[in-house]
Amino acid sequence: MFAVSWPVIFSTAASDAFDGTSMTNGAGTFFYVMAAIGLIINVIALIQSKQHNISIVGPVLGIIGNALFFLSGAMAFPAMVVLIVGTVFVFLHHPSKNARGVN
Repeated sequence: MFAVSWPVIFSTAASDAFDGTSMTNGAGTFFYVMAAIGLIINVIALIQSKQHNISIVGPVLGIIGNALFFLSGAMAFPAMVVLIVGTVFVFLHHPSKNARGVN
């Protein structure tokens, strides 16, 4: 989602400049709403991971990645990198180090 944010926002900005429309705000708002939804989902994943004694590295990286984009759309590339690494950790589902009785 964030990979296409820059081309979409730049193309709508160019379209606004040539056509006199104002679609850039709507495009930017869409991506910020998606970042906020991702932030909420990762907070839920963090809570669930803690309850089930699963490593919280993935959800924490997901929160950081979505927060980076939410703070500024200019941080889309670093946010993508952090989110990709976070997704890998989410799918690993390693038990947390303090989990009892889990091998």
